[in-house]
Amino acid sequence: MKKIISLFIVLAILGGGYFMYWSQKPIIPGDAEAIEFSITPGSGAHAAGQQIAEAGIPMEPLLFNLLARVTGKSAKLKAGSYELKPGSTPLRLIDQLARGEYAQEQLTIIEGWTFRQMRAAIAAHKGLKHDTIALSDAEVMSAIASDYKQAEGLFFPDTYLFAKGASDLQIYKQAHVMMLTRLSEAWEKRDPALPYKNPYEALTMASIVEKETGQKSERGMIAGVFVNRLKIGMLLQTDPTVIYGMGLKYDGKIRKKDLETDTPYNTYTRSGLPPTPIALPGVQSLTAALAPAKTAALYFVSKGNGTSQFSDNLNDHNRAVNQYQR
Repeated sequence: MKKIISLFIVLAILGGGYFMYWSQKPIIPGDAEAIEFSITPGSGAHAAGQQIAEAGIPMEPLLFNLLARVTGKSAKLKAGSYELKPGSTPLRLIDQLARGEYAQEQLTIIEGWTFRQMRAAIAAHKGLKHDTIALSDAEVMSAIASDYKQAEGLFFPDTYLFAKGASDLQIYKQAHVMMLTRLSEAWEKRDPALPYKNPYEALTMASIVEKETGQKSERGMIAGVFVNRLKIGMLLQTDPTVIYGMGLKYDGKIRKKDLETDTPYNTYTRSGLPPTPIALPGVQSLTAALAPAKTAALYFVSKGNGTSQFSDNLNDHNRAVNQYQR
């Protein structure tokens, strides 16, 4: 009997040693490719172990279940999409699931995009669950509990990280909250003499600045020109607003008849700011709109090299046009 007991003790020690060794040994080698897998909601440790094995990961479900229980994390495993990276051990895998370290995806929203372009990029991203695909723009705004009905300009261009399989509503909410935050921060620091009735008008100006120039160093001056025009009741006369008003009719060229055709966004035919933003402005354009350069300039024209010539009066502006545009 003593021999049998001794044998069991030896086997237990050996088994325990192997179990510890196994729990700290890489599941797949360092030169292998990562393996994606998912844990469905409501899964216990046993079911999670089976789903991991079914995903092609060389993991014995019984050992996984035992390890989860031994570490006290069997009730803490979180459902979601994951990625097993090369070199990860069973202990690291258990910890990953307990912490909910989901497989990360990312989406970059570009400064100057229209909301239509943003929606297209989100709809094309394979890592998202497309809950808004059939919704109108107004319905998207309602779904993210926004106080605004018009979506244009109200989403901050940035790179957003999310768990694979997350709802696209998450991106809309994050980008919207971020834009409202950045707009509020800039609004609080504004010059009180600026001719904006509310932050939304400042956002509209920022979107115009965003589309008028790719030169970050000139955004303050561009904003200064438009602010000066607003203060004296002068037409803004900015082509990007006309183009936005043309919608899908715009073919890459803007003609004289387009400048003369009245739309709510034609700043050649209507005074003041357009009714909504025309694009997604970045932080530098927001800053420019709410802290524009102190200038007497009322005009600017492209030099053809990415920079602009600014003028205080029409005669100087006409000379600049003749020099750089004709």
